[in-house]
Amino acid sequence: MSYVEVPGAQVPIRMWADPATVEDIAMQQLRNVATLPWIKGLAVMPDVHYGKGATVGSVIAMQGAVCPAAVGVDIGCGMSAVKSSLTANDLPGDLSRLRSRIEQVIPVGRGMHAEPVDPSRVYGLAGGAGGADWDDFWGRFDGVADAVKFRRERATAQMGTLGGGNHFVEVCLDESGAVWLMLHSGSRNIGAELAAHHMEEAGRLPHNQGLVDRDLAVFVADTPQMAAYRNDLFWAQEYAKRNRAVMMGLFQEVIRGEFRKAKVSFDEVISCHHNYVSEERYDGMDLLVTRKGAIRAGSGDYGIIPGSMGTGSYIVRGLGNEMSFNSASHGAGRRMSRNQARKRFSTQDLEEQTRGVECRKDAGVVDEIPGAYKPIEKVIDQQRDLVAVVAKLKQVVCVKG
Repeated sequence: MSYVEVPGAQVPIRMWADPATVEDIAMQQLRNVATLPWIKGLAVMPDVHYGKGATVGSVIAMQGAVCPAAVGVDIGCGMSAVKSSLTANDLPGDLSRLRSRIEQVIPVGRGMHAEPVDPSRVYGLAGGAGGADWDDFWGRFDGVADAVKFRRERATAQMGTLGGGNHFVEVCLDESGAVWLMLHSGSRNIGAELAAHHMEEAGRLPHNQGLVDRDLAVFVADTPQMAAYRNDLFWAQEYAKRNRAVMMGLFQEVIRGEFRKAKVSFDEVISCHHNYVSEERYDGMDLLVTRKGAIRAGSGDYGIIPGSMGTGSYIVRGLGNEMSFNSASHGAGRRMSRNQARKRFSTQDLEEQTRGVECRKDAGVVDEIPGAYKPIEKVIDQQRDLVAVVAKLKQVVCVKG
């Protein structure tokens, strides 16, 4: 589909979703965003749903300002995926050992490494952020907000860990039978604490007092507060990228160790943020583009759009549609809250909806049941003018926090 345009106060709301299917509270959030004095454009992805301040699945382009709530609390959250030389025929009938090995090597939930992972050990496998500038990256931690300085030891130990919620590590098969490795994670607790700190700081600024929703508080250009936020934001985005790269390296080590006889090799890793800020130029204007639950889909950009833990995921290539600010959805998107999912579904429902997938099937992950998410195929179909499908994946192992 192409987009539907809904009137907004400062800019029209371009929606790659049927407005009639979007929850009222999310539509109100979109209208609120469209009132911001600094806004130059608003694009809404097919996986749109309610979030804090700004909806998940929205792309907001502003000039001279940035809204921390439009980035999301998990700064730099995103996806990584890589195709391996393995095929379905190489996998054992019982995948429980493989899942167990992944869980042993990559801490999940609130877990962390007993000792920080040596980046030189894994970056050669994972690609991505590189290990040579590791000391420089951690040296820049001294320049982040004082409010989180005491978290350095934990942030170091959490580098290369999954977290909880909708984060996951998966072994997938594409339609040709090739084995892919895929994972979803972000900047862990350090990113969340930086986000909370700056949202609170923005909320106190005088220019935000008259906003229709104080959660949409912004920092404006050429102020100390904006400079401090940009510094911390870009550091956290880099933390998230490195976190995924370390995990992917550890994941590849597990696969190589479990399939030694196959002498496994890997293609180049695809990696993309979906909660972040980018400096981009549109219509002759230098803009700050926030993607909250959206990926960049510039012409030729590779991206990852995952479904839920029992469905499938897609590797896509961007078509460079500037009407969406070169963006696409970040996943299937929730169609009910976690609390609603826990009330509606049982562990038996979870077992049925994840049949054929080696994964947790207990009460602790019922809120992640496929039925709580929108159908991924429909979400992909609604953005055919934003991305082209490169590969369709189906998970056979899913590790969650």
